[in-house]
Amino acid sequence: MLGVVINGGDTAQPGTALLIAAAPVGKGRLIDASSVLPTLAAVPPSALTGTPAATVVELADPLDPQTVLTRIRAAATAEGPLFLYIAGQLQLDRKQRLLHLALARTSPMTMRYTALPWHWLAAETGIRRPGTTTVVVDLVADADAWQHIASRGLGLGQGIRLYGRVTPAPQRRGAASPDYLKACAAIWRSGARPDLATLHEQAAARAGGEQALLLAIGTPPPRRVAPPAGAAPVGTSRSEADPQPSGDPHPAILAAAQAGRHAEAAAAAAAWEQQELRAHGPGSVQAIHWLEVRADLARLAQDPSLSCELWMAVADARLTRQQTTDDPDVEGAVDRAHHQWEQIRDLPRARALAPALVRLRRSVPGRQRGALQVLQRRLESLHAGPVA
Repeated sequence: MLGVVINGGDTAQPGTALLIAAAPVGKGRLIDASSVLPTLAAVPPSALTGTPAATVVELADPLDPQTVLTRIRAAATAEGPLFLYIAGQLQLDRKQRLLHLALARTSPMTMRYTALPWHWLAAETGIRRPGTTTVVVDLVADADAWQHIASRGLGLGQGIRLYGRVTPAPQRRGAASPDYLKACAAIWRSGARPDLATLHEQAAARAGGEQALLLAIGTPPPRRVAPPAGAAPVGTSRSEADPQPSGDPHPAILAAAQAGRHAEAAAAAAAWEQQELRAHGPGSVQAIHWLEVRADLARLAQDPSLSCELWMAVADARLTRQQTTDDPDVEGAVDRAHHQWEQIRDLPRARALAPALVRLRRSVPGRQRGALQVLQRRLESLHAGPVA
């Protein structure tokens, strides 16, 4: 179903809103995505874009990823503000480990041909002028996609504002409801026109949702949103331009990890890393710091393979900054990567990470004598049989 609504008014730099509601048909459906469209359709188009004139395009339960891509591409050519509202479910391609937005005909076996790769969306919106694109999502993630987002985040690139929430697949039978976007619509229909950051907080509080990951790129620093009883509060990410920061995010992130809310902690740290990447660039000390935080959070979550991979990335980033091989920070990163590698019990994964770790150990022998020889002996034992 495709509908187009054009709101009259000032035609100078009108806004464009693209409403996408997508989920598989049948038992693979995790969210009743299209149920949000009538609610959003009742909202004045100008509220969806914040402009006097607005074009609104609806795409409900699309079948073909190329159709969705064409609509996104057409919307991205608009010169005025662009808002994408997406309700649906995320799944992970098992072969390439890439996120996809599931469409009506998507199944685990056909995902690569019937779902929209998330990086297509990032590529089409990434060519727009920074600050002109806002993406608001209400998504459910299957188990694999949930773990992927928790460790790597759900960014769309520099200059794109991202608001919304991602929730894990419901444990009970039945599809989840896009209550976050419905709450946004209810707020607008009441006549209120809050700024995006305030709208996000109000909608998140109304929608609730235990374990929900709240996404807010371009807002104040991580802080506790006061949710309804039973909902788990999560952090949001900092805006470099915000003149009033809310305090140090580290205690809240650590508290979440220590309480067992590892996905929440990892997502908050990943959001901060993305913010520092945008503000200071790859390889900056600020971005490297949050990479270190993510590595240690993976350790706390008892994911040694991810922790090893992240600590190796830290070491490589510091070496790229021309830090010396005997720099304590470089040595510490390699030592931690080595230690986490030794905790891996997944034989293929340990073998896959070993060559990069051996390369680093040859460059950074560290203070512990014979570390490279210990690593090589253990690698030989991996090839000889199961991990001890």
